[in-house]
Amino acid sequence: MTAFNVVRFRVRPNREQDFLDAHKAADFTLPGLRRFSVVKTGGRNYCVIGEWESLDHLAAARPAMIGVLDTFRDCLEDLGGGLGITDPISGVAVLERGA
Repeated sequence: MTAFNVVRFRVRPNREQDFLDAHKAADFTLPGLRRFSVVKTGGRNYCVIGEWESLDHLAAARPAMIGVLDTFRDCLEDLGGGLGITDPISGVAVLERGA
């Protein structure tokens, strides 16, 4: 079944283009990755969303995803509340519908 990961970020002032450029330059040819999107949610807040063939594929890709994070970690601001610079979550789709 399809799995998703979502990671929330807040980008430092004047670093948004660096954040986006790092994602453009990253190699996202990861086994099982169907789709990857960067979503601006307002202000300097962003989420990345990955759609995967399975949770196993997602789990296997975590080291590569951390490697990508390392390329733009300095662009990120602490989210507060003890979260650090990322707020990740993932899981399996329990309902899928077309448009």
